[in-house]
Amino acid sequence: MRKDTPACSSYRVRAVESTYPAEPQPLRPGCERMSPRHQSFEMGLPPFRGAVRQIILFSTAVYIALLLMLAFAPGLGQAAFAVGILQPEKVLHGSLWQLVTYPFMYADPIAFLLSLVGIYFIGSPVESQIGSQRFYGLFFGSLIVAGAVGVALSRTGVIAQGTAVGSGAAADAILMVFYLLNRGAMIMLFPIPIQVPIKWVVVGIAAIETAYLLLFHFALQFCVVLLGLGAGYLWYTLFLRRGVSINLSERLYGLRNSYYRWKRRRAAKKFQVYMRKHDRNVYFDEYGNYKPPDDKRDDERGDWVN
Repeated sequence: MRKDTPACSSYRVRAVESTYPAEPQPLRPGCERMSPRHQSFEMGLPPFRGAVRQIILFSTAVYIALLLMLAFAPGLGQAAFAVGILQPEKVLHGSLWQLVTYPFMYADPIAFLLSLVGIYFIGSPVESQIGSQRFYGLFFGSLIVAGAVGVALSRTGVIAQGTAVGSGAAADAILMVFYLLNRGAMIMLFPIPIQVPIKWVVVGIAAIETAYLLLFHFALQFCVVLLGLGAGYLWYTLFLRRGVSINLSERLYGLRNSYYRWKRRRAAKKFQVYMRKHDRNVYFDEYGNYKPPDDKRDDERGDWVN
């Protein structure tokens, strides 16, 4: 009796009674397995869960509350908006919380919708690959890095002027990490029925944002959004590349151990000075460890016997 799997199954298995497993037959043309780097991602509706769900729900709640305040209590709404948006001068004078609050501040409903749609469609597969905790780190870390660099650039007085709002930087960072995790992936952008390499999606978005950056004379808003791509690449390099992560942790442990050895040597020198004042000499090695004096061998028998 012979049973065949569908045409694009991985193996053709012949169901025979045997003590040995059946050997797999060659795959049919066009049915080759796709490596993780050459997967095809169709932009359907991914699962709405995890960190992506929490971020979208919180952003929506904040935006609705802000809209209601602006509609029914304009003074309070404008004050809350001014406290939350990214303003370089206020950040430099102590309002550091703006590096975390500005992604939840939106004025344009279209910008709000596009940012959260990008986080939903691209963020869900990224979270499934790296986990919720790392996704939170990617989201907030990229926003803080992009915002901080934007604030630093604003000190030039020429570029990165104005204010910044929205989570566009985080959406760009998530897109960059998605590309780095799936470099050869093809995605089908709804409603366009064409598979596009993720590499060209990243290039296209970067080109559009660069055009906006030039049109608005290097405004802080578009500087921060474009910096999100670099923040995503930096985060991937530091936390997802195995070799770099190991080397970084080794360096951190090495610095910590060097600091502890320096503290021991310093304490040893102080103790030596103290003991010399009391006519006693003590010795320490180069690591600050105490070296007891050599015991003198006494071959003479004492007056007592154990």
